[in-house]
Amino acid sequence: MPFPSAQDSHEHSALVLNTLYEFDDFMESIQTVADMGGGAGLDSLWWSTRTVREDRPKPESLNIKSTIVDIKDTVDIEHENVKFHQADFEDTGLKSEQFDVIWSHDSFQYALNPVKTLSHWWELANPNAMLVIQVPQTTNIKHNRQDFTQDNFTYNHYTLVNLIHMLAVSGWDCKDGYFYKKVNDPWIRLAVYKSNVNPMDPKTTTWYELIDKGLLPESAERSINKWGHLRQQDLELSWLGGHLEAFFNH
Repeated sequence: MPFPSAQDSHEHSALVLNTLYEFDDFMESIQTVADMGGGAGLDSLWWSTRTVREDRPKPESLNIKSTIVDIKDTVDIEHENVKFHQADFEDTGLKSEQFDVIWSHDSFQYALNPVKTLSHWWELANPNAMLVIQVPQTTNIKHNRQDFTQDNFTYNHYTLVNLIHMLAVSGWDCKDGYFYKKVNDPWIRLAVYKSNVNPMDPKTTTWYELIDKGLLPESAERSINKWGHLRQQDLELSWLGGHLEAFFNH
């Protein structure tokens, strides 16, 4: 879902960035961020220029180091705390356990192998690191009609149901994660933490095994135990700040 400009893209990502900024303890715990598919680098610049919020004493720099990972050399910003690493974000070549936040805004849909990508990001993440993804759902209902779209270089479609599945099998904790999608907004937003469960084999791992490992939201567990699979209409998921969304009417 291309944006008209890098600034338009950043203004969209700021809806989540500004929410995260409200959590002082979280922000002050962050030292390193990987901006996957970071493009022009405006999101990385945001991370690396954060200060302690003005309503708190001593608004000093948080000194967050950001690494933009992008296959194209498109960065047009310079900052001492921002560096560029030209690579495919599915296989970055970076060392394991070095990032406190894995950030992906409007980029995950370009992963050719999403499960492998999420497993690789799990490896790059520090213990208890956060993964934040904003990705468009391209299979929607518009004016009571199916509305399916596909942009250049995108080969997979995403819903909350299959994202929860892929995240959990890749070792990301969806039980204590945060998810948000408005009815008439195609964008899925999520924030999950790295668990201590290693990525699993997606060919052999069942929903029930993911339940046993404690990686699924409680509403997902109830749905699977009742039906044998996960139904979106059974989900009740919370978002950052405490908003609770029931998906029975989505």
